[in-house]
Amino acid sequence: MLALCFMFGVLAIPAHVFAVLGGDTNSVQADQVHMQGSLRSTRAQAYTVHEIQAATGTTVREYISPSGTVFAVAWKGPWPPDMRQLLGEYFDQYTQAAEVQSNARTGRRPLYIELPGLVVHVGGHPRSFAGTAYLPDRLPHGVSAEELR
Repeated sequence: MLALCFMFGVLAIPAHVFAVLGGDTNSVQADQVHMQGSLRSTRAQAYTVHEIQAATGTTVREYISPSGTVFAVAWKGPWPPDMRQLLGEYFDQYTQAAEVQSNARTGRRPLYIELPGLVVHVGGHPRSFAGTAYLPDRLPHGVSAEELR
C-alpha cells in the first residue's frame, strides 16, 4: 500500500518535460529549457549521455544510442521526475506492474519492475529519490544495465 501511495504521490508532483523512453533526442534541449537547468553531454563508446541538472536539484540522465533513441533514463535528487512523461508509452505497463507489486509486499522497499521489454528501479525517500528505467532490448551492443546510473 505504501508503494502505491508513493507511486501516486510521484504522479501528483508538477510535471517536468523529459526525453521519453523509446523516443528520440529532439526533446533534450527543450527539457533543459523547461527544467531551467544546465546541460552536459558526454560520449561513451556505445552511447551519449545528456545530463540535465535542474534548478530544483534533480539530475536527469538521458542515454541515447548511436541511432538516436533514448534507451534509458536515470534520475537522482530531492524530487522524483514525472513518471508519465519520463516513460511515455511504457507508463501504463509501469503502473500496472507497480500496483501488482505494492499489493504483494509490505513495508517500505524499493520498487523493482522487470518486464520483458521494460525495467524500472525506483527508490528513495523525501529529498532523496533515485531510479533508472531502460529498455533491455534496445541497449546498445556491449552496454550493461549496471552502467546506467
